[in-house]
Amino acid sequence: MIELKNISKQYCKETTILKDIDLCIEDGDYIALMGPSGAGKTTLMNIMGCLDRATQGEISDYPEKEKARLRNEKFGFVVQDFALINEMTVYENVRLPLRYSRKRLKEERIYIENILKDLEIEDKKEIRVCDLSGGQQQRVAIARAIVNSPEIILADEPTGALDQETGREVMEIFSKLNQQGKTIIIVTHDPNIAAKCNRIIKIVDGKIQG
Repeated sequence: MIELKNISKQYCKETTILKDIDLCIEDGDYIALMGPSGAGKTTLMNIMGCLDRATQGEISDYPEKEKARLRNEKFGFVVQDFALINEMTVYENVRLPLRYSRKRLKEERIYIENILKDLEIEDKKEIRVCDLSGGQQQRVAIARAIVNSPEIILADEPTGALDQETGREVMEIFSKLNQQGKTIIIVTHDPNIAAKCNRIIKIVDGKIQG
């Protein structure tokens, strides 16, 4: 569970991005964070995932010294521009988080190949990601996000750079992961994408609406 209490975020004291956010996200939730550009959606997601700090308020019981470990083990991140290393192969990109993990896998290659198989990109494992389509790159990004078996997947506009059909396929992947018990939180401005989630949280001017 993620619990946010009285979360606010300011930049340079003059600009307030989030204002007194109270929010509880239960294990297994499938949530869309919606709102106009600049509403604070990505900032809120980054605070949830320990990528950013709130100016005020508390988030769950995460000790500051534990946040780096939590980022790598508790959360998986998927972003709009994929954030892959273009000159690396699919396999190398997906394996990367394991290099910084405490987890040790006896059959690491088989484990990764099974993830790639589930995402229907096993045949691409030795191809550089720069030679893949956008949809294939996003599947690689999802594989990398789940390789450490995180409890929570945070996805920032994961279909924003994709065509409609490929975006639908990506959302089906997230739905399957949610059915497997993952908590999924998606930032989106697209009501069609939000409608595929089980809960919609609207943010306007840094505040939760409704």
